[in-house]
Amino acid sequence: MTSAALQSSDRYYNKLVHILMQSLLVILLGLFLFTIGGCQTFKQTDQNIVKITLWQGIAPPPNRDLFQKLVDRFNQTHPNIQVESIYAGQLDQQLPKILTAVVGNVPPDILFFGTQITGQLRELQAIQPLDDWLDKSPLKSEIIPNFFKEMQLDGHIWSVPLLGGDIGLFYRRDLFKAAGITELPKTWDQLQQVAKKLTLDRNGDNRPEQYGMLMPLGKGEWTVYNWFPFLFSSDGTVVKNNRPDLVNPKTIAALQFWQNLIKDGSTKFSAPERGYEEDDFIAGRVAMQITGPWTLIMKSKVDYGVMPIPAKDHPATVLGSSNLFVMKTTPKKEQAAQKFLEYVLSEEFQTEWSIGSGFLPINQKSAQSKAYQEFIKTKPVMKVFVDLLSVAGSRPIIYGYSRLSDSLGRAIEATMLGASPETELKKAQARLDLIWD
Repeated sequence: MTSAALQSSDRYYNKLVHILMQSLLVILLGLFLFTIGGCQTFKQTDQNIVKITLWQGIAPPPNRDLFQKLVDRFNQTHPNIQVESIYAGQLDQQLPKILTAVVGNVPPDILFFGTQITGQLRELQAIQPLDDWLDKSPLKSEIIPNFFKEMQLDGHIWSVPLLGGDIGLFYRRDLFKAAGITELPKTWDQLQQVAKKLTLDRNGDNRPEQYGMLMPLGKGEWTVYNWFPFLFSSDGTVVKNNRPDLVNPKTIAALQFWQNLIKDGSTKFSAPERGYEEDDFIAGRVAMQITGPWTLIMKSKVDYGVMPIPAKDHPATVLGSSNLFVMKTTPKKEQAAQKFLEYVLSEEFQTEWSIGSGFLPINQKSAQSKAYQEFIKTKPVMKVFVDLLSVAGSRPIIYGYSRLSDSLGRAIEATMLGASPETELKKAQARLDLIWD
């Protein structure tokens, strides 16, 4: 297809999508407001109480229960502010609801979501900058520095983290021992060698019963997220001057390494877009899996350990925090929302929340507290994730991240299925160049 034809096709496609989205938003707005309306439990008797709503997608349910307990504590200690926490579905299901509410001018007062939505919310002028408020707060100096990477866009702060996370490489100690592996891999070459040694075809049918490593097959954000530590480890980038820059030697090399692991026959694909599931690891069908401290592996009886993801040039991981945004509503509600954010950033909240949920604290005092240090002693693998925060990079916080991620994800998936990394990245770049502006 020619460039002109592709552009014409894009314009037709975008117009059709725009029409469909308008219709969908009208329908969703009605349905969602009806649903949310049924959840409103505040009594409207005391005009002095500022009532604010918070939409969240906290999982699993025990974490939601803990968060509700902490919200209730805030409400008890702030009689003039009452926060209602509403579970709005998992994060990947919420975006249509959020856009519907913003377009319909009925957003929540606080939104809990992944930071990659920052550019989209900013384009919609739906969120308040937090610079002035945070600059006046002593809590700013208590935030672990690397988290600021995901809080900022265009030099301004637009959100604060509720929870922290990054990813490492879980491994089965028993399977490593059975294979005679006594040293953990630290480099890409060592990872490839270890993965091959851990791949076992016990009955000779050319279909291994045990693979060295699980690979997250798909083009969605989880696959893209898992690949970023390899990019950062080689000092690669996918953005330059706030525009996609996918075709460069280091980016190609990071994607080529994934393909090399696959060609070796030592990796097992997850089900499509299900690379976060732990079944194969827990059952012993794979010996290694990339994931974070939120994983169910942590609560299993498997003999596991965690190591930093093996590196090319230097150790690296990627942040996986989710943040709180103050939506544009009224000055009174926005000030009340900032009070709640102060509570969330506090050492007290972060210590209890992190110990109870398994996510990483974002407050330095909390991470260093006696209570959290005692918790780490009971779960030593948590120290790996805490230590990795110092080398954690961030996925780009830019306008149009969803388009970048979609094109990059398609290139990664095609490469995993055998296509040339360079060719697929060039295709993705060409597509982005046509639609970016």
